[in-house]
Amino acid sequence: MAQTPASLPENAALAAAQAQVPATPAFSPLYQQIKALILQSLQAGEWKPGEAIPSEMDLAARFRVSQGTVRKAIDELAAENLVVRRQGKGTFVATHSEQHVQYRFLKLMPDAGDRADEGPAHRQIVECKRVRAAAEVARALALRPGDPVVQVRRVLSFGGVPAILEDLWLPGNAFKGLNAEQMDGWQGPTYAMFEMEFGVRMVRAEEKIRAVAADAAQSALLKVEIGSPLLSVERIAYTYNDVPMELRRGLYRTDTHHYRNDLS
Repeated sequence: MAQTPASLPENAALAAAQAQVPATPAFSPLYQQIKALILQSLQAGEWKPGEAIPSEMDLAARFRVSQGTVRKAIDELAAENLVVRRQGKGTFVATHSEQHVQYRFLKLMPDAGDRADEGPAHRQIVECKRVRAAAEVARALALRPGDPVVQVRRVLSFGGVPAILEDLWLPGNAFKGLNAEQMDGWQGPTYAMFEMEFGVRMVRAEEKIRAVAADAAQSALLKVEIGSPLLSVERIAYTYNDVPMELRRGLYRTDTHHYRNDLS
């Protein structure tokens, strides 16, 4: 009896597809291999943020595996906020434009009320320029010292009160043309702009937090006294396949706000 694509030996049927992606350890479960193939398509821009990906049945036929294997791969992608399932509509590439994820990486909360009461953050771009990456920045972004990066300094205010002073470094080749006017004029989340204008989606981040005292320049921008306590948050944000795409150093005022993280 002739074998249908779904009944072919699953690991053997992946050979052609796997030739297009980085080597996967032989002990990697099959659904993890399928997840890696889907990630490759996301990284290549085959499906844009907000767009539907093919159905589980279509992906199973494409990769010649069972529908259950595809479902398990998509379960993991959904748990990692890379795709979003919508009942009766399908599975879509997650986007920072969606309301429920707009502040996924912003953990500063007001002591009284909630963020919705404050309204959207007002961004003041202090500077935006192309520079050569210093050794520390290059190391964080997996670049070579001296490679071009976009450096941005901005102040985020809530309710007219400065709350966060941020310095950002972005790989220059991925963010060609980014300027102060573009950042200042964008109405939605910055990460949504990175998606829409530059095709870069931040999918996860690592942070280091410590307490510091405001120096003269920082106190002037945040309108606090010199020596006031600030929360220093250093973040490296990654796109698909753990490629670092942003180094961000923020100084948070905590006299009217606190840093909140939900652990599970």
